[in-house]
Amino acid sequence: MATKKPAAAEPVVVQDHITIRAPNFKSAIFKIVGTSPYVQHKFSAKAKGMMRDKMIGGSRSKKGKAREARDFQEDYKGAMHISREGWPGIPASSIRSACISACRLVGFKMTLAKLGLFAEGDGFDADEGIPLIKINGKPRVHEGHVRLATGVVDLRVRPMWEKWNADVRLTWDADLFSTTDVLNLLTRVGKQVGLGEGRPDSQQSAGQGWGLFKVDLFNEEKEHVQS
Repeated sequence: MATKKPAAAEPVVVQDHITIRAPNFKSAIFKIVGTSPYVQHKFSAKAKGMMRDKMIGGSRSKKGKAREARDFQEDYKGAMHISREGWPGIPASSIRSACISACRLVGFKMTLAKLGLFAEGDGFDADEGIPLIKINGKPRVHEGHVRLATGVVDLRVRPMWEKWNADVRLTWDADLFSTTDVLNLLTRVGKQVGLGEGRPDSQQSAGQGWGLFKVDLFNEEKEHVQS
């Protein structure tokens, strides 16, 4: 009986050296102008404090306990992102996330976009320390109702900017995106994704059509190549 010859082993290719090119980044400042109201909902410091106290002290039944009086002005201020310098801002991460989300519309891999597109802040949130982009405009108190998990309807107040604009500085990997790509991506964010509460891309409140904008102009900065 003939024995079967063992298959020849695949040759092992040893690569002596891998050349990694220097990062090639570009930046530009885009002026975005709101075409619908921008509504913000920050998880307030008061709410975090109440949650912390409950976790430290343990939970106890509140059956029969009177409901605490609401300070709507405090709720309004607590829902707003305020910088260490005192101006209101949009979280830079929300603009970056919106750009990454818009990649779904054009067939670009979101996992790759996460490594190649960034939004830079003008300052930092006084409480959370996250980068903020300064928003220009005067907010007002917006009152709206929400239905809780228990089915009870409750009133919520949020800061709403009916007329607003911001200068957004984006930095991107020029080996992944061209300047035109980034401009078109941000334009799609303004028309189809949106920012803040009630935006089209929100799973919780997608019906309001808030947080939309147009890209009015942009100023491309010099190409930045790191070596």
